Amino acid sequence: MLSESSEKALVNFLYLGSAAITVFVITGAVTDPVNATKHFLLGGVAFAVFAIAIICRKQILWHDHKVYLAFSASLVMFLMSATLNSSAPLAQNLYGVYGRNTGFVAYLSFLLLALATLTLRRKASFEKVLIGLFIAGITNVIYCLWAWQIGDFIGWNNPYNTILGTFGNPNFIGAFLGIFLSAFVAYSLGSNRSMKFRIAVVVILVIGFLEIQYSNAVQGIVVTAAGLSLIGFFLIRDRFKSVVPLAVYSIFVAILGVISTLGALQIGPLKSYIYKNSVSLRGEYWQAGVNMAREFPFTGVGMDGYGDWYRRLRDTQALVMPGPNTVTNAAHNVNFDVLAYGGWPLFLTYLGLIILTLISIAKLTLRFKKYDPIFVALTVGWVCYQIQALISINQIGLAIWGWILGGAIIAYETSTRENSKEQPIVDKKQKARSSNENFSPQLIGGLGLVIGFLVAVPPLSADMSWRSALQSQQVEKVQAALEPGYLQPLSSARLANAVQLFEQSNLPDLAYSFAKKGIEFNPNYYDAWKVLYFISKSTQADKDLAFNNMQRLDPNNKNVLDIPKA
Repeated sequence: MLSESSEKALVNFLYLGSAAITVFVITGAVTDPVNATKHFLLGGVAFAVFAIAIICRKQILWHDHKVYLAFSASLVMFLMSATLNSSAPLAQNLYGVYGRNTGFVAYLSFLLLALATLTLRRKASFEKVLIGLFIAGITNVIYCLWAWQIGDFIGWNNPYNTILGTFGNPNFIGAFLGIFLSAFVAYSLGSNRSMKFRIAVVVILVIGFLEIQYSNAVQGIVVTAAGLSLIGFFLIRDRFKSVVPLAVYSIFVAILGVISTLGALQIGPLKSYIYKNSVSLRGEYWQAGVNMAREFPFTGVGMDGYGDWYRRLRDTQALVMPGPNTVTNAAHNVNFDVLAYGGWPLFLTYLGLIILTLISIAKLTLRFKKYDPIFVALTVGWVCYQIQALISINQIGLAIWGWILGGAIIAYETSTRENSKEQPIVDKKQKARSSNENFSPQLIGGLGLVIGFLVAVPPLSADMSWRSALQSQQVEKVQAALEPGYLQPLSSARLANAVQLFEQSNLPDLAYSFAKKGIEFNPNYYDAWKVLYFISKSTQADKDLAFNNMQRLDPNNKNVLDIPKA
C-alpha cells in the first residue's frame, strides 16, 4: 500500500539524511567547513521528508496532530514576523550570520523535520530514527579516537588543541557524544539484545566517555550524567514493583543534581570540578537575550540578530565580566536565542512544542510499566538535547536531534495507543486518489530534496565563492565574490573582512569603498563602523560618523575605540 511504501521512503530519507547532516563537513573549498555545509544538507533533507509527508501522509498529520499543526503554523507566522520586522538585512534573517546559519531557513527546516517525523507509525521506523543517531555517533567516536591517538586528518583551524568531531568545536562534540551515548545505552538494554552487542556498547561507551573528558567539555559530562540517570529511573521502575526503590533513587538523583547545579554556581563541594568561568559569562549572555525581548516584546530583534544587539542591550555588569571587548552572537541558551529573535510570541510557541513532547513522554511513562528500549532511547536522547540547549549554542548538527526525536516521541505515543492503527484513516476519495497516484514517494522525496537544496544553498555557494576568490589572490575575483545575488547573499562579516584585506594589501580605495558598502548593508553591525574608522582613507567626517555609531551600538562602553589585545 502507498501508506507503507511512503513511510519506508520517508524514514529512509530521514535516518540517512539526519546522520549525514551530523557528520557532513567540507574543508578546503570553504572558509566555514561546518555550518554552511550542514545548513545546505539540512534544507535538502527537511524538504524531502516533508514533501513525502504532506503529499502521501497528510491525513495522519490532520487526524492525529491538529494541536501540533496549530503550534507549527503559529511558529512559522512568528518566524516570518521576526524576519520581516527586523532592521537587519533580509539575507541575514533568512540564512543567519556567518558561523551560525540559524536563521529563518534553518528553523523552518527544523520544523519540517519534526512534522514529517510525526507521521511515522511502524516500530521499525522509530528504530531507524535511532539508527541514524547511532550511525552519526559511532562515526564521531571512531573519528575522534583517530584524531586523539593518531592525528586529525581534517585540516581544521583548531585553537582548542583537542577533538572537534564533525562539529568544529569541543563543546559541541562533547554534548553530542553525551546525547548519543545515553540513547545508545538505553537502546542496548532491551531484552532481545545479544551479549556481543552489549559488549560492543560498553566498549563504545568507555571510549566515548574518555573522549568527552579529553574534549574538556563540561556540558558533555553533564548531558551524559543526566542521560544515564534517566535510564536508571526507567530500569528501577521496571525491576521493582514497590515504589520505594524508585523514590529513593529519584531523591538521590535530585540531591546530586542540586549539588551539581550549586557547584556550577561556585557553591558547595563540587565547585572545583564543575565550575568554569564560562558559567558566569552565560548569565550575562542570557540577560542580554531577556533585555532584547523586553525592548522588542512582540517581534524580537530578528533571526540570528542577537549579535547585532548584544552590545546595545547587555547589562552594565557585562562590561566588568566578561568585559567590554568580549562579545557574542548567541545567548548560549537556545531558548533565550528564540526569545531574542522573535520576542514572546515566538518563544511561547516554541515552548508549546516542547510541552507537547513532555506530555507525550508523561503519557508513555504511565502507559509502559515495563522497560521499552525505543521509548527510553528516544526520550533520553531528547532530554539530553534539551539540557544541552539550556547551556549552549544552537548548532545545526545537534539541533536536528531535538526536533526529530521530539517528533518521534509524539508519533510513538500516538502509534502505541490501544485504538491506534498502523495504516492511516482515509476515506474512499482519498483511497481513489492514492490508487491513481502517478508519482512514487521516492520521486516525491527526490523532488523535495532538490527544492530544499535550492532554498538552502546560498550561504554555502557564497562561502565557496569567497574561499575561491581568496585563494586566487586576484582583486577582480574578490570583488566579484562580494557582488550580491541569489547564490551570493552578502554577509556583514565578509564585507568587514574584505575591508581589512584590501587595507592590508595597500588598496585603500577599495577598502574605503567596501567599508561604505558594509555600513549601508547593515548599519547595526558594529565592526562595519569600526573598520571604517580605522582605515587610512577615512576622512574626519567618516571617523566622526563611525565613532557616533559605535557609541550608538555600544552605549555603555566609554572606550569604544579600544582594540582588544591579542
